[in-house]
Amino acid sequence: MGFILYLDTVLIPFSLFLTLGYHAYLWQSFKQKPSSTKIGLDKLRRKTWFQDIKQGDDKKGMLAVQSLRNTLMTTILTASIAILVNLSLAALTNNTYNVSHLVNTQIFGLQSGRIYALKYGSASLFLLFSSDPAYTQNIIERGFGLALIGNRVLCITFPMLLWMFGPLPVALSSAALVWGLYELDFAAGNINAN
Repeated sequence: MGFILYLDTVLIPFSLFLTLGYHAYLWQSFKQKPSSTKIGLDKLRRKTWFQDIKQGDDKKGMLAVQSLRNTLMTTILTASIAILVNLSLAALTNNTYNVSHLVNTQIFGLQSGRIYALKYGSASLFLLFSSDPAYTQNIIERGFGLALIGNRVLCITFPMLLWMFGPLPVALSSAALVWGLYELDFAAGNINAN
């Protein structure tokens, strides 16, 4: 039992610090040299699209509108996923079905009622902040920024959901998440090619 408690108290904070540390590094890279990140390149593209729309270039204006539509569809999908997962968590914490009988081994970490509430509550809090609303150039940038933050918080939520199965899946999925996001954010071939 002591070893399981040790895993919960070490691996869960490690996973949170790993993902939050990566995003702090990404933000610092974005602020210092925007062209080194995909987020910075997308922001520069949106700025030129916005200028083209103001000048009346129809072809580039159509491309900008399609890109905005695609981002809006992604944001709506993210919000829908967040709502569905949050409703599922609410149903599980309602005590209509006792989940602890399904995961009765010690590898799944602590199984007390308070720990389950903490596990489900932390995932629910991340989900609540994953779909913020956003509605000129400043507002568009805020909308894209909020959509990006919502998508990232949703991605961080999934390792927290795995906490139900123990601290080891959380640590492994957090490391895989940071690796995958790094490949998306700092893909050197994509950045240099653009």
